[in-house]
Amino acid sequence: MAKVRTPRSAWVDAGLHALASGGPDAIRIEVLADTLGVTKGGFYWHFSGRPAFLEETLDTWEKTVVDDVIAVVERRPAGPREKLQRLFEAASSVELSVELAIRDWARRDDEVAARLRRIDNRRMDYLRALFGQFCPDDDDVEARCMLAFSLFIGSNFVTAEHPGRSRTQVLHLAFDRLLNQTWE
Repeated sequence: MAKVRTPRSAWVDAGLHALASGGPDAIRIEVLADTLGVTKGGFYWHFSGRPAFLEETLDTWEKTVVDDVIAVVERRPAGPREKLQRLFEAASSVELSVELAIRDWARRDDEVAARLRRIDNRRMDYLRALFGQFCPDDDDVEARCMLAFSLFIGSNFVTAEHPGRSRTQVLHLAFDRLLNQTWE
């Protein structure tokens, strides 16, 4: 009977889950193997060691939060406002636990910080490209990009109540203002 190997992607998914729940120190090969119900030998079939695994885990996260999101937004022809609306909808449905864990990790690891800066720059460049299609002023574009990105990350830290409105409703109102407001 042929031995079935745990897919590489299952290891990475387990690593992302561990990262989200406990940070980079929670990514332990033995623990991941236990979680997957396999021996750690399967890990070494796919990865040369923990550093290579962490690198692939970050690569997978980047692909998911940048490349895959942009692909979804760009899948159907649309104008920049509609694309931004799709982007905001996609962003509001994203589970941010891995994002927040990586941001915390980046405070202690220069390589992760450099990677996160590159990813954030890619995200901001995409926002600039979209906002720039209908905002003629570079300062306006940059302000809207910063506000949109700050809403995506920062709204998760705000615990204030919104009388008569849900958090989702308020976020939709904020994104709507970013798309439609003319600032003078």
